[in-house]
Amino acid sequence: MPDPSLSDAIREAYASAPTGTVIHHTLEFWHPAFTSPIRVVRDFEPLDARIEAGAARDAGQIVTFVPYAFDVVPPDQTSAALPQCTIKIDNVSREIVGALGAAVRAGGPIEVIYRPYLSDTADEGPDTDPPLILTLISVSADAHRIRAVAGFPDLRNRLFPFLDYSLERFPGLVA
Repeated sequence: MPDPSLSDAIREAYASAPTGTVIHHTLEFWHPAFTSPIRVVRDFEPLDARIEAGAARDAGQIVTFVPYAFDVVPPDQTSAALPQCTIKIDNVSREIVGALGAAVRAGGPIEVIYRPYLSDTADEGPDTDPPLILTLISVSADAHRIRAVAGFPDLRNRLFPFLDYSLERFPGLVA
């Protein structure tokens, strides 16, 4: 079944592999401890691309993704557990390792956003709507590589309804 979040242009690129059109895979890491998002592209050159209009950070603006060698290993097809993928980034800078270390020490989830861009239309926005948003479950780093496991939030254990019914938000609760 085709992914409805993919644009028609990227579906065509996946199906026909036209010469001259490159699919740029990007990742954005975010945590409140960061001064700015960490944005990387799997390429040898930086990528200037537009962020989608509904993004939480830099909405609708053209930003730069820094080139890094990274790989994303997709999750196993199983119904026994929540799907998780592995992200490996090689030859990372000290700034990225330091930012991830600060985020781990501060606590709270580190968000990862995957956006594919076509080389022809990177200035128009990503070719998924909405982009894929994951949460890092674990992170490890050494002098040469960062390895992270990312997955979706555990929706089975989330409160429903998602609102906190307090007197401050809903004063009509008092009789």
